[in-house]
Amino acid sequence: MEYPLTTSELSARKQTIARHFSQASQYDKHAHIQQQVCQHLLMAIDNTNQDSVLEVGAGTGKLTQLLAAHVKSARWSINELCEQQATHLQDLLPQAQILIGDAETMDLGGEHSLVISANAIQWFDDPLSFVAQSASKLKPNGQLLLSTFTPDNFLQIKTLTGQGLHYPDISEWQSALDQAGFRHIKLSTQRFEVPFTKPYEVLKHMKMTGVSTNQTHSNQTCGKQTIGEQAPNTHPFVWTKTRLQTFERDYWQQFSGIDERGQPCVYLTYDILVIDAHSP
Repeated sequence: MEYPLTTSELSARKQTIARHFSQASQYDKHAHIQQQVCQHLLMAIDNTNQDSVLEVGAGTGKLTQLLAAHVKSARWSINELCEQQATHLQDLLPQAQILIGDAETMDLGGEHSLVISANAIQWFDDPLSFVAQSASKLKPNGQLLLSTFTPDNFLQIKTLTGQGLHYPDISEWQSALDQAGFRHIKLSTQRFEVPFTKPYEVLKHMKMTGVSTNQTHSNQTCGKQTIGEQAPNTHPFVWTKTRLQTFERDYWQQFSGIDERGQPCVYLTYDILVIDAHSP
Protein backbone atom coordinates (compact mmCIF):
# COMPACT_ATOMS: atom_id res chain seq x y z
CA MET A 1 0.00 0.00 0.00
CA GLU A 2 1.61 3.25 -1.15
CA TYR A 3 0.42 6.85 -0.80
CA PRO A 4 3.16 8.94 -2.43
CA LEU A 5 1.60 12.37 -1.88
CA THR A 6 -0.85 13.91 0.55
CA THR A 7 -3.17 16.89 0.26
CA SER A 8 -0.79 18.97 2.40
CA GLU A 9 1.56 18.97 -0.60
CA LEU A 10 -1.06 20.22 -3.05
CA SER A 11 -1.27 23.74 -4.43
CA ALA A 12 -3.70 26.08 -2.68
CA ARG A 13 -6.20 25.65 -5.51
CA LYS A 14 -6.05 21.85 -5.44
CA GLN A 15 -6.40 21.87 -1.65
CA THR A 16 -9.60 23.89 -2.08
CA ILE A 17 -10.95 21.38 -4.60
CA ALA A 18 -10.01 18.44 -2.39
CA ARG A 19 -11.74 20.09 0.57
CA HIS A 20 -14.98 20.64 -1.33
CA PHE A 21 -15.12 17.02 -2.45
CA SER A 22 -14.16 15.68 0.97
CA GLN A 23 -17.10 17.62 2.42
CA ALA A 24 -19.53 16.21 -0.16
CA SER A 25 -20.47 13.30 2.08
CA GLN A 26 -23.65 12.54 0.10
CA TYR A 27 -21.93 12.61 -3.29
CA ASP A 28 -22.99 9.11 -4.38
CA LYS A 29 -26.61 9.80 -3.45
CA HIS A 30 -26.78 12.87 -5.69
CA ALA A 31 -24.32 12.10 -8.50
CA HIS A 32 -26.74 10.17 -10.72
CA ILE A 33 -25.43 11.61 -14.00
CA GLN A 34 -21.83 10.91 -13.02
CA GLN A 35 -22.75 7.29 -12.31
CA GLN A 36 -24.38 6.93 -15.74
CA VAL A 37 -21.21 8.29 -17.32
CA CYS A 38 -19.14 5.68 -15.46
CA GLN A 39 -21.31 2.94 -16.95
CA HIS A 40 -20.83 4.47 -20.41
CA LEU A 41 -17.06 4.51 -19.99
CA LEU A 42 -17.05 0.89 -18.88
CA MET A 43 -18.90 -0.13 -22.05
CA ALA A 44 -16.39 1.79 -24.20
CA ILE A 45 -13.33 -0.13 -22.96
CA ASP A 46 -11.95 -2.09 -25.91
CA ASN A 47 -10.51 -5.01 -23.98
CA THR A 48 -11.50 -6.32 -20.55
CA ASN A 49 -8.09 -8.01 -20.25
CA GLN A 50 -5.47 -5.33 -19.66
CA ASP A 51 -1.76 -5.25 -18.87
CA SER A 52 -1.88 -2.11 -16.74
CA VAL A 53 -4.75 0.25 -15.89
CA LEU A 54 -4.38 3.81 -14.62
CA GLU A 55 -7.51 5.55 -13.30
CA VAL A 56 -7.19 9.29 -12.71
CA GLY A 57 -9.38 11.13 -10.22
CA ALA A 58 -11.16 8.12 -8.76
CA GLY A 59 -13.24 10.11 -6.26
CA THR A 60 -15.58 7.91 -4.27
CA GLY A 61 -14.67 4.94 -6.45
CA LYS A 62 -17.79 4.39 -8.56
CA LEU A 63 -15.74 3.78 -11.70
CA THR A 64 -13.11 1.91 -9.67
CA GLN A 65 -15.79 -0.47 -8.46
CA LEU A 66 -17.00 -1.12 -12.00
CA LEU A 67 -13.46 -1.68 -13.24
CA ALA A 68 -12.74 -4.11 -10.41
CA ALA A 69 -15.81 -6.17 -11.29
CA HIS A 70 -15.50 -6.20 -15.09
CA VAL A 71 -11.84 -5.72 -16.06
CA LYS A 72 -8.84 -7.95 -15.41
CA SER A 73 -5.42 -6.32 -15.24
CA ALA A 74 -1.95 -7.42 -14.21
CA ARG A 75 -1.33 -4.00 -12.61
CA TRP A 76 -3.59 -1.28 -11.26
CA SER A 77 -2.78 2.33 -10.41
CA ILE A 78 -5.57 4.42 -8.88
CA ASN A 79 -5.05 8.16 -8.49
CA GLU A 80 -7.16 10.45 -6.31
CA LEU A 81 -6.75 14.00 -5.03
CA CYS A 82 -8.51 13.51 -1.67
CA GLU A 83 -6.43 11.70 0.91
CA GLN A 84 -9.61 10.69 2.78
CA GLN A 85 -10.54 8.32 -0.06
CA ALA A 86 -7.33 6.26 0.09
CA THR A 87 -8.53 3.49 2.41
CA HIS A 88 -11.87 3.13 0.62
CA LEU A 89 -10.22 2.86 -2.79
CA GLN A 90 -7.72 0.32 -1.47
CA ASP A 91 -10.64 -1.76 -0.16
CA LEU A 92 -12.26 -1.70 -3.61
CA LEU A 93 -9.05 -2.86 -5.32
CA PRO A 94 -6.69 -4.39 -2.73
CA GLN A 95 -4.06 -5.18 -5.37
CA ALA A 96 -3.94 -1.60 -6.66
CA GLN A 97 -1.26 1.00 -6.05
CA ILE A 98 -3.12 4.02 -4.61
CA LEU A 99 -1.59 7.32 -5.72
CA ILE A 100 -2.89 10.21 -3.64
CA GLY A 101 -2.04 13.61 -5.08
CA ASP A 102 -2.25 15.96 -8.02
CA ALA A 103 -2.35 13.98 -11.28
CA GLU A 104 -1.00 16.99 -13.17
CA THR A 105 2.28 17.08 -11.26
CA MET A 106 2.92 13.68 -9.69
CA ASP A 107 4.50 10.57 -11.20
CA LEU A 108 1.70 8.28 -12.36
CA GLY A 109 4.01 5.54 -13.55
CA GLY A 110 3.86 3.87 -16.91
CA GLU A 111 3.43 2.36 -19.30
CA HIS A 112 -0.27 1.57 -19.17
CA SER A 113 -2.52 -0.20 -21.65
CA LEU A 114 -5.53 1.85 -20.46
CA VAL A 115 -5.72 5.35 -19.00
CA ILE A 116 -9.25 6.16 -17.86
CA SER A 117 -10.88 9.02 -15.97
CA ALA A 118 -14.49 9.90 -15.17
CA ASN A 119 -15.50 13.53 -14.60
CA ALA A 120 -12.21 14.69 -13.09
CA ILE A 121 -9.94 16.42 -15.58
CA GLN A 122 -12.08 19.58 -15.81
CA TRP A 123 -10.63 20.45 -12.38
CA PHE A 124 -7.08 20.46 -13.76
CA ASP A 125 -5.21 23.74 -14.15
CA ASP A 126 -4.68 22.82 -17.81
CA PRO A 127 -7.03 19.98 -18.83
CA LEU A 128 -5.77 19.85 -22.43
CA SER A 129 -2.21 19.14 -21.29
CA PHE A 130 -3.42 15.82 -19.88
CA VAL A 131 -3.71 14.54 -23.46
CA ALA A 132 0.04 14.78 -24.07
CA GLN A 133 0.71 13.52 -20.53
CA SER A 134 -1.45 10.47 -21.23
CA ALA A 135 0.31 9.80 -24.54
CA SER A 136 3.60 9.52 -22.65
CA LYS A 137 2.04 7.05 -20.18
CA LEU A 138 0.39 4.72 -22.69
CA LYS A 139 1.79 1.67 -24.37
CA PRO A 140 1.60 1.54 -28.18
CA ASN A 141 -2.08 1.28 -29.19
CA GLY A 142 -3.09 1.88 -25.60
CA GLN A 143 -6.53 3.35 -24.99
CA LEU A 144 -7.25 6.78 -23.54
CA LEU A 145 -10.81 7.01 -22.24
CA LEU A 146 -12.00 10.20 -20.54
CA SER A 147 -15.25 11.89 -19.67
CA THR A 148 -15.44 15.59 -19.01
CA PHE A 149 -17.86 18.41 -19.87
CA THR A 150 -18.48 20.85 -22.72
CA PRO A 151 -18.78 24.65 -22.41
CA ASP A 152 -22.58 24.20 -22.22
CA ASN A 153 -22.34 22.34 -18.93
CA PHE A 154 -24.26 24.09 -16.11
CA LEU A 155 -25.24 26.76 -18.64
CA GLN A 156 -27.99 28.03 -16.33
CA ILE A 157 -25.50 28.81 -13.56
CA LYS A 158 -23.12 30.54 -15.95
CA THR A 159 -25.95 32.59 -17.46
CA LEU A 160 -27.38 33.75 -14.15
CA THR A 161 -24.22 34.21 -12.05
CA GLY A 162 -21.33 34.57 -14.51
CA GLN A 163 -19.55 31.82 -12.55
CA GLY A 164 -18.28 28.53 -13.92
CA LEU A 165 -15.28 26.44 -14.84
CA HIS A 166 -13.68 26.96 -18.22
CA TYR A 167 -14.32 23.84 -20.32
CA PRO A 168 -12.34 23.43 -23.56
CA ASP A 169 -14.58 22.89 -26.57
CA ILE A 170 -14.54 19.82 -28.81
CA SER A 171 -12.29 21.43 -31.42
CA GLU A 172 -9.66 22.12 -28.76
CA TRP A 173 -9.74 18.51 -27.59
CA GLN A 174 -9.50 17.29 -31.20
CA SER A 175 -6.48 19.50 -31.82
CA ALA A 176 -4.74 18.35 -28.62
CA LEU A 177 -5.34 14.69 -29.51
CA ASP A 178 -4.07 15.20 -33.08
CA GLN A 179 -0.94 16.99 -31.86
CA ALA A 180 -0.20 14.18 -29.40
CA GLY A 181 -0.41 11.63 -32.21
CA PHE A 182 -3.55 9.80 -31.06
CA ARG A 183 -5.41 7.66 -33.59
CA HIS A 184 -8.96 6.34 -33.98
CA ILE A 185 -10.26 9.42 -32.14
CA LYS A 186 -13.91 9.40 -31.11
CA LEU A 187 -15.48 12.46 -29.49
CA SER A 188 -19.11 12.15 -28.44
CA THR A 189 -21.46 14.29 -26.38
CA GLN A 190 -24.56 13.56 -24.36
CA ARG A 191 -26.84 16.13 -22.76
CA PHE A 192 -28.98 15.62 -19.67
CA GLU A 193 -31.61 18.14 -18.58
CA VAL A 194 -32.08 17.36 -14.89
CA PRO A 195 -35.30 18.67 -13.28
CA PHE A 196 -35.45 20.21 -9.79
CA THR A 197 -38.42 21.45 -7.82
CA LYS A 198 -36.89 24.91 -7.33
CA PRO A 199 -33.64 26.81 -7.98
CA TYR A 200 -32.43 26.38 -4.40
CA GLU A 201 -32.44 22.61 -4.95
CA VAL A 202 -30.07 23.13 -7.88
CA LEU A 203 -27.58 24.88 -5.62
CA LYS A 204 -27.98 22.17 -2.98
CA HIS A 205 -27.38 19.47 -5.60
CA MET A 206 -24.21 21.16 -6.79
CA LYS A 207 -22.90 21.44 -3.25
CA MET A 208 -23.67 17.77 -2.56
CA THR A 209 -21.62 16.79 -5.62
CA GLY A 210 -18.59 18.86 -4.64
CA VAL A 211 -19.25 21.94 -6.78
CA SER A 212 -19.37 25.34 -5.12
CA THR A 213 -20.75 28.15 -7.27
CA ASN A 214 -18.73 30.75 -5.38
CA GLN A 215 -15.47 28.84 -5.88
CA THR A 216 -15.49 28.77 -9.67
CA HIS A 217 -14.07 31.48 -11.82
CA SER A 218 -15.90 34.08 -13.86
CA ASN A 219 -16.58 33.63 -17.57
CA GLN A 220 -15.02 37.01 -18.16
CA THR A 221 -11.72 35.92 -16.61
CA CYS A 222 -11.62 32.15 -17.10
CA GLY A 223 -8.47 31.38 -19.10
CA LYS A 224 -5.90 29.95 -16.69
CA GLN A 225 -7.31 31.71 -13.64
CA THR A 226 -7.50 29.22 -10.82
CA ILE A 227 -10.26 28.35 -8.43
CA GLY A 228 -10.78 30.93 -5.73
CA GLU A 229 -8.66 33.51 -7.53
CA GLN A 230 -10.14 36.76 -8.74
CA ALA A 231 -9.23 39.15 -11.52
CA PRO A 232 -7.63 42.44 -10.41
CA ASN A 233 -10.03 44.93 -8.81
CA THR A 234 -12.89 42.42 -8.56
CA HIS A 235 -14.50 40.81 -5.54
CA PRO A 236 -15.20 37.13 -4.79
CA PHE A 237 -18.68 35.94 -5.68
CA VAL A 238 -20.71 35.80 -2.46
CA TRP A 239 -24.33 34.76 -2.07
CA THR A 240 -26.42 37.46 -0.42
CA LYS A 241 -30.15 37.44 0.32
CA THR A 242 -30.81 39.82 -2.58
CA ARG A 243 -28.60 37.90 -4.98
CA LEU A 244 -30.30 34.62 -4.06
CA GLN A 245 -33.76 36.14 -4.55
CA THR A 246 -32.74 37.47 -7.96
CA PHE A 247 -31.24 34.11 -8.87
CA GLU A 248 -34.46 32.26 -7.96
CA ARG A 249 -36.67 34.71 -9.86
CA ASP A 250 -34.53 34.70 -13.01
CA TYR A 251 -34.09 30.92 -12.93
CA TRP A 252 -37.89 30.43 -12.95
CA GLN A 253 -38.27 32.96 -15.75
CA GLN A 254 -35.58 31.58 -18.02
CA PHE A 255 -35.17 27.87 -17.28
CA SER A 256 -38.50 26.48 -16.04
CA GLY A 257 -40.65 23.73 -17.46
CA ILE A 258 -42.88 20.78 -16.58
CA ASP A 259 -41.40 17.52 -15.34
CA GLU A 260 -42.54 14.00 -16.24
CA ARG A 261 -45.10 14.09 -13.41
CA GLY A 262 -46.66 17.25 -14.80
CA GLN A 263 -45.23 19.43 -12.03
CA PRO A 264 -43.47 22.81 -12.49
CA CYS A 265 -39.70 22.50 -12.33
CA VAL A 266 -36.44 24.13 -13.29
CA TYR A 267 -33.66 22.42 -15.24
CA LEU A 268 -29.91 22.07 -14.83
CA THR A 269 -27.93 21.05 -17.91
CA TYR A 270 -25.20 18.43 -17.82
CA ASP A 271 -23.37 18.33 -21.16
CA ILE A 272 -20.96 15.39 -21.18
CA LEU A 273 -18.00 14.92 -23.50
CA VAL A 274 -16.49 11.43 -23.87
CA ILE A 275 -13.00 11.14 -25.37
CA ASP A 276 -11.92 7.77 -26.77
CA ALA A 277 -8.58 7.51 -28.56
CA HIS A 278 -5.58 5.22 -29.07
CA SER A 279 -1.91 6.00 -28.73
CA PRO A 280 0.45 5.56 -31.70
